[in-house]
Amino acid sequence: MTSHATAPQGGAQATRTALAWAHTARFLTTASQLDQLPGNDLPEIAFVGRSNAGKSTAINTLAQQRQLAFASKTPGRTQHINLFEVGPKDAPDAIWADLPGYGYAAVERAAKLRWQKVMADYLALRRNLSGVVQMIDSRHGFTALDRQLLEWVAPRVGNGEVRLLVVLTKADKLNRKEAAASLRGAQEVLAEIATDHSDVGIALFSALKRQGVEDVAEVLRGWCVAPPAPAEAAKAGTPEQPAG
Repeated sequence: MTSHATAPQGGAQATRTALAWAHTARFLTTASQLDQLPGNDLPEIAFVGRSNAGKSTAINTLAQQRQLAFASKTPGRTQHINLFEVGPKDAPDAIWADLPGYGYAAVERAAKLRWQKVMADYLALRRNLSGVVQMIDSRHGFTALDRQLLEWVAPRVGNGEVRLLVVLTKADKLNRKEAAASLRGAQEVLAEIATDHSDVGIALFSALKRQGVEDVAEVLRGWCVAPPAPAEAAKAGTPEQPAG
């Protein structure tokens, strides 16, 4: 298990490259059922979280785009899986999947149950899913619904097939002691599903103060883009250039 409060730092150039990569995100398609999603071999990163956890805001902040991910004024209304391509336009190297927010009380029971099944099936069966970013409100920690979603993806995280990054959102609302407690609480939950094969990380995040943005961007790019081979890097003689 890999567990860290922030992503490993790769230097200023690696940070710039990761941010430039995230900035290339652009809308691909939307679907209300799994069989409507296009099949591809690109690594797919799913963003999941409760309806009020700040998921859309976090995605937009990572991509440095105000309206990439749709944030409904009525939580729970966005009931589609939205896909975004990331990387060079002529040869994208990753897909971001924005899954519907879950747990909003005003959504009717039938819709909740339908989306529970769609999300559970997606996390268990989506062939090219390579990573999950779970947004958790840092002030409240893992709720029962957050734990349920974690259970759906736990088998694939445990065998190393899918990586997991827990992003503790709205961290600007915590003082230092509260932030440390939020990290400890998340680590305790994740320890329950961690194995020798799993790749699990934690990051404090604030869209308002841009805390954690660089760290998360580096983690996500590292999941999808292989670093240049030593021989290639030596031949190039210059730092890796941003994608796109």
